[in-house]
Amino acid sequence: MSLLLTVLLALLAPGQDAGTTGGSETALREVRSLIDQGRTAEALERLSRLDANEPRVAYVRGIAHYHADDHLKAIEALTPTVPRLPEGSVERREAVQVLGLSLYLAGRLADAVPYLEQTRVWAKDNLELLYILGNTYAQTQQPEQARAAFAQLFGKAPDSAAGHLLAAQMMVRLEQEEMADAELKQALAKDPRLPQAHYLLGQAAIFRGRFAEAEQLLRKELELNPDHAMALYRLGDAYTREARWDEAIAALQKSLWLSPHFSGPYILLGRSYMKKGQSATAEGMLRRAIQYDPNNKSAHYLLGQLLQQSGRAEEARRELDIAEKLQAEPERR
Repeated sequence: MSLLLTVLLALLAPGQDAGTTGGSETALREVRSLIDQGRTAEALERLSRLDANEPRVAYVRGIAHYHADDHLKAIEALTPTVPRLPEGSVERREAVQVLGLSLYLAGRLADAVPYLEQTRVWAKDNLELLYILGNTYAQTQQPEQARAAFAQLFGKAPDSAAGHLLAAQMMVRLEQEEMADAELKQALAKDPRLPQAHYLLGQAAIFRGRFAEAEQLLRKELELNPDHAMALYRLGDAYTREARWDEAIAALQKSLWLSPHFSGPYILLGRSYMKKGQSATAEGMLRRAIQYDPNNKSAHYLLGQLLQQSGRAEEARRELDIAEKLQAEPERR
């Protein structure tokens, strides 16, 4: 069950009157108790004996389907029911809230927005609701609204440099790179010395193959934040993509001295030392990468290649088999 739903349902008291009385009211109280206990199958079976035309019966059925992770059935039950519940009642608030969450979880983001916004009116400080709203706005191409939600989430002014930066970081996680870039540029226009902004722009430049631009941005980040291990790692990444092995090794070693337990620099160092013909050092780096991240297929694959080149066929086959299994693993999930 969603944490948001857990928090908000604490405000609701099952059994509030919305047009049901007597036996039906008692039955609904018992059904709500079953839902609260996680016994949704029993709750739905009990609901099947009640009058489906009663708004509260349909509303509780939608809540039960939501708790059973059947979001499509929750949407089906709640969509026609919301207007039939009394305006301002706790039942209508809960129905609106759960319908918005169900639409969000079903991937119907644009449809979810109006219901999530209604919930925000009376739960304006709920952090998870702000997080969900920010995600929804970003994924429906509404950057200003997304920034406002994320800024409120982190307690920053939406038009501040920090507000733009935080919105950009969340947008990067949602793979909304162009939107994130626009936010970062606005952040730097307001504060050219804002930490992290140059790093994020540099990382995006690497992914787009703009290595000279990435180097400039990452060096700017390191001027502002000299102990930024990830900026050094990405700088080394940019150098490896241009086969600048000595410069890559220098940047990656510095990254590890600052943050020795991250596998990424070890993998790139392994590759760099392989290219320089330093097999023993490359092997040590790749084995260290595997020590910190046993399920990293790139590390196993590169180590397998290195062992193959060194004539250690059996060890190479074992590493390449692991890499192949790790490559196929997502397809089996």
